[in-house]
Amino acid sequence: MLTDEYRSKILRILEANPDISQRELAQQLGTSLGKANYCLQALIETGLVKANNFKNNRKKQAYMYYLTRKGIVEKARATARFLERKMTEYEVLQREIEDLRREIAK
Repeated sequence: MLTDEYRSKILRILEANPDISQRELAQQLGTSLGKANYCLQALIETGLVKANNFKNNRKKQAYMYYLTRKGIVEKARATARFLERKMTEYEVLQREIEDLRREIAK
């Protein structure tokens, strides 16, 4: 199962660059090619992304990845959930920093 972080990142990347290669996607995510492939397949199987074949200039098979309507909705939801979690982490971190500053000041 994909985390909201990966789901959000992948859907945003694909929306901005539908002709991205899996290798380029893996590099942007900071993951292995295998993990990028696994994530893409999961998104395709759940109907969030559609992959269309096309031939590029080097006579190799390539794909264009399109977000489905369901994918667009899920991108917004996953991004909102991810943002909410990160904001909570940020607030906790701010409190810890303030506690440490007060401790140092004593």
